[in-house]
Amino acid sequence: MSGRWLGKCPGCGAFGTLVEELHGSPSAAGGGVVPSTPVPIGDVAADEADRIPTGVSELDRVLGGGIVPASLVLVGGEPGVGKSTLLLTALGAIARSGRRALLVTGEESTAQVALRASRLGGAEAVEILAETELDTVCATLEATRPDVCVIDSVQTLHASALGSAPGSVAQVREAAGRLLRVAKEAGVATVLVGHVTKDGAVAGPRVLVHLVDCVLQFEGDRYHEHRVLRATKNRFGSTNELGVFEMTATGLVGVPDPSELFGTTHPGEVGAAVGCALEGTRPILLEVQALVAPTDLAMPRRVGTGVDPKRLAMIVAVLGRHAGVPLASADVFVNVAGGVRIEEPGADLAVALAIASAARGVPVLESLAAFGEIGLTGRLRQASQAERRLEECAKLGITTVIAPAGSAGRSAVRVSSAETLRAAIDAGLEARTSAVEAAA
Repeated sequence: MSGRWLGKCPGCGAFGTLVEELHGSPSAAGGGVVPSTPVPIGDVAADEADRIPTGVSELDRVLGGGIVPASLVLVGGEPGVGKSTLLLTALGAIARSGRRALLVTGEESTAQVALRASRLGGAEAVEILAETELDTVCATLEATRPDVCVIDSVQTLHASALGSAPGSVAQVREAAGRLLRVAKEAGVATVLVGHVTKDGAVAGPRVLVHLVDCVLQFEGDRYHEHRVLRATKNRFGSTNELGVFEMTATGLVGVPDPSELFGTTHPGEVGAAVGCALEGTRPILLEVQALVAPTDLAMPRRVGTGVDPKRLAMIVAVLGRHAGVPLASADVFVNVAGGVRIEEPGADLAVALAIASAARGVPVLESLAAFGEIGLTGRLRQASQAERRLEECAKLGITTVIAPAGSAGRSAVRVSSAETLRAAIDAGLEARTSAVEAAA
């Protein structure tokens, strides 16, 4: 055998006896390839598959109505946030509905999972497999073909053909690719549990996020009782939906009305305002807290928890330039109560109102909420779906809402329209002088 042409055979010494042989598939040599025929998109039968309800209403909301058969879902979150608890609860409900549910655990033994299942209750019909060999897991899925399979976690799987350690880039990529093919061919809805990095992103190669159909991010502090589940990618639904859970002794319980939980403030409290944010199709009332203190640094700090730091810096700049709130020599700290993260611009006005209240030492008017987008010119822009926001405020007993001009609807609350940020700040704060201003 030789890798190049030789006139004389090195074995027998004869000339012209080496013959070329092709190895591998015919396509490797460029011949024998049968072309495929493209099909117009209009001729493709696209039947909507029946989703598999998970039995957890908040999880179904984020997924878009349930798990799509033969789909691949990635769930990420910090250790101890409740990923395994939530998925075991969902598997128990799926198994009780008559479908076959399988849990492949690579981080815990079957006895440890059984202890958690006995504490949660209702997961007796869930099948369990403690295995980390990728070939064995794929062969089991192809042979048993469960309706839903949860793999906890994908970083523990390893393929013997690869020499790298489990959790490496090559191993995670190989596991995701193999499981994707098995899920599509065998019709198994597969849920992968993934680790996260220090900044909260899903650990591993970005190809893992590109391969899956849906990416769910489980947020929250393991030392607090509330968790937030949101979709950062969803091929079968919206990525704006939000699920709120409460950790109890019997597992995670969905919170059907998070506005009542997160949108309460104490009357007369300085630096607290209620904003109405829109997460997907759900309006949520959130308490925004702010603290303004004199700084001892050359560059004042702008620290935000639950809000975008860049957007917070923009709001502070607009407050100082167009609303007459001097913040150039003050540290500004903003926090969204309950650990919820605000991503939509409709909550800008509530953040600005809380900062102005803290800076002036004047509380926000009682039973008041605010929403609206702030522009760099100091003008307020309308927020989307204002009617639904007003209905949510009326349901929670809010009597007055400060919103951009043109946001009034047929809701029971009184809408105080404002065109500029300065007018909204003056309308939202109590018309009295603070003790600090009176002393000055």
